Amino acid sequence: MADEAVAEHPAEPAAPKAKDARSPEAPPRGGARGDDKAKDAPDAPGSSDASDAADAEAAEREKERERVADRFKDRTRDPLAEEQGEEEPTDAAAATRARRSGQKLLASGRDLVSFDRSDVSQVHINNISVGLDALRSGLPMRDGPVPEEELLRIRRTHIEPEGYVRLRRALEARRLLVLGGAPGTGRASTALALLEEVTRDGGSGQNAERVRRADPERGVRGLATQVVGGEGGHPRGTGYLLEPALDRPGTLPPDGMDLDQLASALAERGSYAVVVVSVGSAANPLLAGRYGAICPPAPTRELVAVRLRKRLEEEHGDPARGGGSARDGGGGGGDGRDEGRTPDADQDGDRTRDGGPDEAGSLSRLLERAAELREDPEVTEAVGLDDLRPAEAELFASLLAGHLLGSVDRAELLSGCRGLAAVQAYEWFAGVDRALAAPPPGDGRAPVRSGTAALFHPVAFRIALAVLGGASHSAVSAAAHLLTWELSVQSDPDSTPARPLFCDDPESDLALSRARPADGPVDVAGAEVTGRLIFYRGSALPAAVLAELWDRHFPVRAPVVRWLRLLADDPRPQVSMRAAVAAGELSVRDFEHGYAELVRPLAEAPTPRRRVFAATALDQAAGHASHRRAVRKVVEDWSRHGTPALRWTAAMALGYGRSADSMDDTLDALARIGVRDDGEQLAVASLNVVRLLTLPECATVLRRLADWTGHRGEEYQDLALVSIVRLALTDVDEVLDDEPGTPLGGRGDWPLLLALVATRPELTGKLADLFWTALNTARSRDVALDALETLLRSASRKDGRAWTREGLAALLPALTAEEHEQRRLKWLLRRMMRDQDRPLTEERARALWRLAVPARQRRSEEEESHG
Repeated sequence: MADEAVAEHPAEPAAPKAKDARSPEAPPRGGARGDDKAKDAPDAPGSSDASDAADAEAAEREKERERVADRFKDRTRDPLAEEQGEEEPTDAAAATRARRSGQKLLASGRDLVSFDRSDVSQVHINNISVGLDALRSGLPMRDGPVPEEELLRIRRTHIEPEGYVRLRRALEARRLLVLGGAPGTGRASTALALLEEVTRDGGSGQNAERVRRADPERGVRGLATQVVGGEGGHPRGTGYLLEPALDRPGTLPPDGMDLDQLASALAERGSYAVVVVSVGSAANPLLAGRYGAICPPAPTRELVAVRLRKRLEEEHGDPARGGGSARDGGGGGGDGRDEGRTPDADQDGDRTRDGGPDEAGSLSRLLERAAELREDPEVTEAVGLDDLRPAEAELFASLLAGHLLGSVDRAELLSGCRGLAAVQAYEWFAGVDRALAAPPPGDGRAPVRSGTAALFHPVAFRIALAVLGGASHSAVSAAAHLLTWELSVQSDPDSTPARPLFCDDPESDLALSRARPADGPVDVAGAEVTGRLIFYRGSALPAAVLAELWDRHFPVRAPVVRWLRLLADDPRPQVSMRAAVAAGELSVRDFEHGYAELVRPLAEAPTPRRRVFAATALDQAAGHASHRRAVRKVVEDWSRHGTPALRWTAAMALGYGRSADSMDDTLDALARIGVRDDGEQLAVASLNVVRLLTLPECATVLRRLADWTGHRGEEYQDLALVSIVRLALTDVDEVLDDEPGTPLGGRGDWPLLLALVATRPELTGKLADLFWTALNTARSRDVALDALETLLRSASRKDGRAWTREGLAALLPALTAEEHEQRRLKWLLRRMMRDQDRPLTEERARALWRLAVPARQRRSEEEESHG
């Protein structure tokens, strides 16, 4: 190549080919130009004796050609970049990844179990009834002794959390322990277990009321007075459990001197006290002091095992026989031998009468089956929680035992397991703002509402995490503060809510929301960096939170809608796209409200970002069979009769491939949008045609593109040509919805054209014919040549490693079969070598030439040139 003279510009073919002999099914290359061939031809022959008028006419035609080419170039620009400026690219790849992540967390298709929210202290699933008092935060604790039976039960079944011995030693040494944890994690049970153990062998061993619950209204100071006998003394060695209500507005937490006073009184009386508090800004100073400690949750596996064994033993006899403490290895059970009727797991209907070896063997086999059932992938997915809290473990164990014993069938088991997350979501939101209406402790003064922000922040954080799960912790926290403001204003519109600036505690947010951090990639300005991400500890919680929020708390919809609109304007795709997916899921739960308040207003917004939000929400709703027909009717109406903004939004929704009955219907709608009003929205229509090429019906899209190139209407031709050029300029990551492990997903940074050639070889001829048409049409030629240069530069990476070489090796020979096509490639390679900013090395230019021209043809040319 280097030894041959290269023309200053690639020669154009005198006439297009009638048919590509190498691809019998491909459309005629360049033969679809219709009546505009003469107009587009850049080098039409002229006579040497032409008149001045003819020269002027030719000059005017050249100017018109340039104007047409410039207009064509404008239509290949990114339609999503209108508000960002021409040169600043949109982060389409980050938006695609964020949408995929949001769908993965929310599209669980759960049939959430319905509970009677008027009285949820008991959950009834068939014949299983389990108390949920352990989950409920804010329940008033009555002053009085803890029954000995409850202490015995705790001694037998309590599972020691990590660090239990350390907590016991701290209580024994200081007499006072401030134990922090999230509600429902078993912190109160651990406190009772500690008090039962330290008072069991002391002077109060024979005292029937050796462990008492203290009145939370009296607080630490009242308990200190009670311990020293100021209000009715108690025996020495008594253990006290106090859960002060620190979350009520107007309530101040005890200070260090209050705790010291209580500890001194306890030491004087030889007694003990555990003060249980919820982690958070109000309790953090207490937990950081000398008496503070965090209570870790009990391990789920051991917790379920003990509860399950207890349930099965209840069917086999008295669990008290051979009981023993879980801390002593008894596991809350014994050997399960007792008199009574016990079903045999291996015999249909056979039962044994006594507590002999048959019954023990039956229990052993049941426990083995229970362990297998607990690890069943379908059961694990139905539970959807990474770890279970004590009341949840109790319900889960009851469901497993019921299924093993025949009282709960498989469908009921899975349905009950799905209800665990629903109950947790209920507990998080039930009566949160009741504390605002309650007077503060004291003399019946007016309610204090200044604490709305602190009260609503944990709730807002849980909602933000359900919407933005998988995003960075900072993004979720910032969104939670925005929602806190909206909730506070909605709750008390006459007051300006306080905005605490230094109250955030990331560890408290994680504990109170059952969340977990993880290091992962964050998209920033088109690049990926490592950041701190945050997720729920369980795939079922995001959907459960949104369902509870939308279905049970109608007044909260208004502030949440305002908040979602704010998120729609967020420039970070990890925020706006996840919020759009969540908006679609909320719309499914009440499509009338979601359409009227979110989808339609944002679909008509002046900014592309809001319209993309609306299109994504519509597509998310279309993913549910129950709403697909409604969404398709909306999109069809918008594409035919909508305003320009609505047609633009419809085009974006169509690009996902689920908003029309078939691929042909989708392409018809996109063509209808793209050719209307002199191609005003051709750019967004072509973008979504390209997005459809990542779907399995790719061949249908290519067939329609070929049909459009042969259409008589120039607008249809332009739609095809712009789509073809955009296909070469779009990376796979920008449009692919599949997971990275798919064939296309493994080539995320490849141009989509080359990725399709590499993964779908049967499409190579059609793709080459379409790109050849763009290269040989005057108005699209310059842009297509620039796109070809981009493809050529992607052959190898800067460090020399292969990149898209495989795709180029298949595409280039199909584009350069004729001599004039090879001359054009030579000219383009020469231009790339002379580029002052990014010169192509001669070695790489030769490598590209060898990819394009077969070795046999190169030898023939060399022989001919050397005679």
